[in-house]
Amino acid sequence: MDRAQKEQLVDELGQIFDSSGVVVVCRYEGLTVAEMQDLRAQMSEVDGSVRVAKNKLAKIALEGKPCASIASLLNGMTVLAYSEDPVAAAKVVQAYSKGNSKLEILGGAMGETALDVAGVKAVAAMPSREELIASIVGCIGAPASNIAGAIGAPASNIASILSTIEDKLAA
Repeated sequence: MDRAQKEQLVDELGQIFDSSGVVVVCRYEGLTVAEMQDLRAQMSEVDGSVRVAKNKLAKIALEGKPCASIASLLNGMTVLAYSEDPVAAAKVVQAYSKGNSKLEILGGAMGETALDVAGVKAVAAMPSREELIASIVGCIGAPASNIAGAIGAPASNIASILSTIEDKLAA
């Protein structure tokens, strides 16, 4: 890899560190190519990515970034899992590491906040962006539904009373 390629890689990694909601650092020693492809596929389903990069170049890219605290985790065979959604990458990595002991979570960063292994697990336990949006929409929609039901109830009651009176008169 020549100097220009290294500079380009450092720029790409810098953009990843700037734009990602969460970056999780994992040790992947012993993972087969098929297992790594499976992890990549799971990450792409949640609009996340997995990146293997030289630790030295990743440390250079981290200089001056909000998540620079993860530089100490970049030792040995490490992989970066990241996503714009602050929860998605952590959820996928956590779930994958439960089923495959070869993937070991080392820590990560959520913006300026450094995460240890327990922090990554806590983030993974949080609801995703889509789940939060769905619950907010449900909360907003429930009062409107109740109001519509309350407004429509008197008319429904009057209609049923008139129907009952009509049935009595016809009999």
